[in-house]
Amino acid sequence: MKIVIDADACPRRVLEICRNLSKKYHVPLWTVASFNHVLNGENHITVGNAPQEADIKVVNISQAGDIAITQDWGLAAMLLGKNVHCLSPTGQRYSNQRIDFLLEERNLKARHRRGGGRTRGPKKRTLVQDQRFAASLEQLLQAGENT
Repeated sequence: MKIVIDADACPRRVLEICRNLSKKYHVPLWTVASFNHVLNGENHITVGNAPQEADIKVVNISQAGDIAITQDWGLAAMLLGKNVHCLSPTGQRYSNQRIDFLLEERNLKARHRRGGGRTRGPKKRTLVQDQRFAASLEQLLQAGENT
């Protein structure tokens, strides 16, 4: 088991939580980001800035039983197909039962924007989100420790 982070848009606090928990549970931590993002880490992979390049690398290095952190619903759908556990930076666990709904929502919002509409961006990150994320990740790590 390893933790793989789609680090292009990952909040710094989430990266910090992942680093701390990966050390606590002795699980390797991998980060993937384009060269536009400066990240330090033992297992960091820098990719170009072509569309979806980081996502493709995350899919390629992930294996069944790994934990992936991403806010990209399309990437989460591909990883779920490989039996990878997926978490959003807010601590929401992606599931096969819910991913179709999320992808449809993404499609509707994109269609709305193409038609000239506007959608809201993310709200400011809260301490509650950090706590929820840490609890969700720790739960997955504990479950992996028991298998």
